[in-house]
Formats: sequence, C-alpha cells, structure tokens
Amino acid sequence: MALYKQFQRYLVHSKNQLWSPQSARSYAGRSNKKVTNMPPMDRPVENLPKPIYATLRKEHQTTQVTVMPNGLRVASENRFGEFCTVGVVIDSGSRYEVAYPSGVSHFLEKLAFNSTLYYPDKDEMFNKLEKHGGICDSQASRDTFIYAASAYTSGLNDVIQLLAEATLRPQITPDEVDSARQAISFELETLNMRPEQETLLMDMIHAAAYRDNTLGLPKLCPQKNINKIDRELLFTYLSQHYTPERMVVAGVGVDHDKLCDAVQKHFVDKKAIWESDRGLFSPHKNITVDDSVAQYTGGLVQEECDIPQFASAGLPVLSHVMIGLEGCSHQDPDFIAVCVLNMMLGGGGSFSAGGPGKGMYTRLYTNVLNRYHWMYSATAYNHAYSDTGLLCIHASAPPNHVKEMVEVVVKEMVNMAGNVNGQELRRAKTQLQSMLLMNLESRPVIFEDIGRQVLATGHRKRPQHFINEIEKISRDEIIAVAKRLLGSQPAVAARGDLRRMPSLEYVQAGLIDADGKMPSGRKLSLFR
Repeated sequence: MALYKQFQRYLVHSKNQLWSPQSARSYAGRSNKKVTNMPPMDRPVENLPKPIYATLRKEHQTTQVTVMPNGLRVASENRFGEFCTVGVVIDSGSRYEVAYPSGVSHFLEKLAFNSTLYYPDKDEMFNKLEKHGGICDSQASRDTFIYAASAYTSGLNDVIQLLAEATLRPQITPDEVDSARQAISFELETLNMRPEQETLLMDMIHAAAYRDNTLGLPKLCPQKNINKIDRELLFTYLSQHYTPERMVVAGVGVDHDKLCDAVQKHFVDKKAIWESDRGLFSPHKNITVDDSVAQYTGGLVQEECDIPQFASAGLPVLSHVMIGLEGCSHQDPDFIAVCVLNMMLGGGGSFSAGGPGKGMYTRLYTNVLNRYHWMYSATAYNHAYSDTGLLCIHASAPPNHVKEMVEVVVKEMVNMAGNVNGQELRRAKTQLQSMLLMNLESRPVIFEDIGRQVLATGHRKRPQHFINEIEKISRDEIIAVAKRLLGSQPAVAARGDLRRMPSLEYVQAGLIDADGKMPSGRKLSLFR
C-alpha cells in the first residue's frame, strides 16, 4: 500500500513538472512527506453523479407493428443506448426478375445511396448522415432488398428522410448507370480471379436446384446482360416492386411513435419519383410482378475452368463441388429440425479447427476432414425462403480426387438419416441456441430479423420462441426430416478441373442406396 501511495504522489508531481534526473532526486527527498490532497482509498469517492443503468423494460421486449394508410408496415423495438439502426426491407430480389434481364437487383445494389430529388449531390447526403455519426449500406439477396443506416437517435428524422430518398426518389442518372456497369464488370472479373468459390457456386447450385425459375435466376448480373439494363428498365422494375405493401420500415433503438411520424412524413406524404414523373419508364403490358411459387427441379450445372490459388500458400489446385437437396421454407414445421441438422453437419476448412460452422465435433469435420487428407474443405449450408429451402454441402479437393470427394459427400448425406447420437444432438442444439443469441446482441442483426419476419408474416417471434423450439427437437425428428430431404432429386454444381467428375445419375444412385454406396462399389482409399 505504501508503494502504491508513493506512485500516486509521483503521478501528481509529474503532471506539473518534467521528469528529469534532477526532479527525480528532488522527488526522492520528498517522497516520505505526507500528501493530504489525495482521495482516500478505503471509501467511495464523494460527489460523483448518480449512475444510470440500463433497465429491461416491457417495451424493450416487444416488437411494435403499425400499418400506415398506404399499406406500408412500420416495425420497431426500443433499446437502451444513444444509437439506432433503421432501414427498409423490400420484397424484391433476383427471384422476381423472370420478365427482366437478370441482374436488375445487382445494378440497384450498386446504385443505392446515389443522387436523389432532395439530394442532387450525394456528398451532401453523406455529410448530413455523418453529422449524426451515421453509416449506411444496402444489400440485395434472392428474395429481399435492404437499405439500412445506423446513427444517433437524435438524427432519426434526417436518417428516415435519407432512406426514403434513396428508396423512393433516386435519380439514377445515365452517368450513375455507367458507373454501376463498370463496378459490376470489375466485380465479375475479380470473382473469377479469386480462389474463393462460394459466391459463384451459390448462384450455380440455385440454378441447378430451381432451373429457369424464381430462386434459380442468377443473383449476379450475367456478363451478357450488363449492357441490356438501362435507366428506363430500372425505373420500370422499381415502379412495380418498390410499392408500400411490399415494404417494411424497421427500427431498433427508436421510439415507435417518433418512427411512425417520420415515416408518415417522408414515405407516405411524399410520392415516389416514378409516380410524379410517369415519363421515367414505359409501361410494359407483358411485365408484371412475378408471384409464382418456386419449383424445385434438381439437376447439374458445371463449369470447366482454371481456379486461381492463394499466392505462396503452397496449396494445390482444387476443384469444387456442391451437392444440395430440397430443404424447408422458414414457415415449414420442419424448419427448426433442418437448422439443427445443418449444425450437426457443420464442417469447415482443413486448417480451421473452430469458429462458427467449423466445430471440431461436427460430422463433416470428424467424418470427412479428419479422415481424408485430400479433402481441403467440407461445409454445410442451409438456405430457407418463403416457399422452399436448400440444404447443401460444399467440398473441395485436388482434381484427381473429385470422384472420391463426391462419394464421401453423398455417403455423409445418406448418413443423415442414420443413427443420431444423443451427445452430438445436444451439442448441435446448444451451439445453435448460442449462435442465435450471440447474433442478436448486434443491433443491425436485430433490425434485419425484425424486418424480414414482419415482411414475411406481419409480426415477429421472440428469440425465446426459437430457443424453446430448438430444445424440443428429438432424434426421431432429425431422422424424419433427413429422410424427407433425401427423397428429393439432388442438385449439383461444380467448378474447376472436372475430368473425373461423375454424372448426375451416379450421384442419384448413391443417394438412394441405404449405405450411400456408389454403383462401382469400390472402397474408398484414405491415402490415394
């Protein structure tokens, strides 16, 4: 304690004097003198302001939903803190582009937060956002389009105005369209130069699973369509899909009444640019909003190509294969069981032993990556949409092991309907519950969860609902849903050197065999 008090006196002394050798000797001579102006260490500091603690109020545990006069829905959940996340979730995306050249959503993603009617100069818009400590972003997926921003709650009105301008009143100038074309061309070129293949394979596996319909339409703009998409076509799409009944304005960390007032002012009272100026687009009688249900077909989509590798990483050239089965929609009674099954499969890369989706105890890690040294990755994915789903496994290996790799993945899929160990089920359920709760610690994730749920169902189920549903899943339910998945036709996507790639019929034969054996019946080698 004496040494600590001497150090305190040193700190006080050093604030007003340079610490030189002379001052050190001077201080050493005075170090035994009693200092009385320091606060005592044995009782609380006096005259401090009263602390304010975060409290869990009832309004923080409910999601309020209001339907505006024009049909637009406003959903919010209050949270403690100075920051908020608000945004617009729209029932739009690549699945609705059947009557358009594929790539419209990709263009709109690049054109988001550019010049608008109120902000002819986008720099002015960003300057206002930065004054409120804000950032903004947009994201296009196959079934939704999101515009979002995070800022101080004091700037709520300005942020809602910014979102309304970006969503309903963009100018989309010819120069901006040209810039979007260049950005998309560069992105496509970059994707073909990168070793990571998930982005390209996801488009391919959806194209194989839903051939030429809805979710099978490409999310990335095809190279051949880059010059087909122009300003008039974009406004035609916006006028049909960016309508109030297809939109939800969601907010986290905001007062619901204030959010509704701002939405009324900027989204309801002010018209969209295509309503004020009908000359922006030409009404096409043959173009309407696609409301068809996704039709799962299964099939094979493959591309023979050279895949780049990481520089100086010492990795061999790899071929990539993704095999999928029809899963469940997020409104299906088996949805939770499929999520638990996906967590049991897990997987990852050959050099990753932990992290989300890469658990050392998942089936793809223990049964695949730990057994076959030539398997460089094996990861399970579960995609759920409003009317269907897709469960798939992505694996990579050197080209001379492509056939064996397909056999290993098929066997692991067949084993989904086999015995389920109680310990692995408990581990998968706990991991899924913890990932759900940890993700919902993030305000942007809560915003997206609210927006997507309200857009799909009109209300939001609380996290506790999903925790309870996960807990109810039994081994019998896992086996039953696995058999349901195996009853569908396989969808296969492959890229790279595919000279040893087996046929779709070969994969089908393995999936219908009780043991996952392929027609050749040849035993797999661990070291070949």
